[in-house]
Amino acid sequence: MSVEMMMSTTFDLPGFTVVRQMGMTWGVLVRSVGFTRGITGSFSALAAGEVSQYTDVVNQARTAAVERLIIHAQQLGANAILGVRFDSSDVGNGLSEILAYGTAVLVAPLQA
Repeated sequence: MSVEMMMSTTFDLPGFTVVRQMGMTWGVLVRSVGFTRGITGSFSALAAGEVSQYTDVVNQARTAAVERLIIHAQQLGANAILGVRFDSSDVGNGLSEILAYGTAVLVAPLQA
């Protein structure tokens, strides 16, 4: 990921104070597994255990959703994102939505 942003799944950042809330921020991606991975993943699913073809696709989709989340937060003027969460759902035949969301905030270091 080429873009830097402080992020936390909690609603605070140790050593920083929230100066201003900029609003809700999100990054969304709709992804298809793809024909080849779908076929090989279907065969792998017949056996018990992890289906690595699907794991790879989901990890790539989450990474892309986080990159979009960061870009949106920067457009809002934020330098941090709090309460980061992921959500996913099926939106059609072989299509999945991956959503990363949180609260875009402007933070400043605590004064010692």
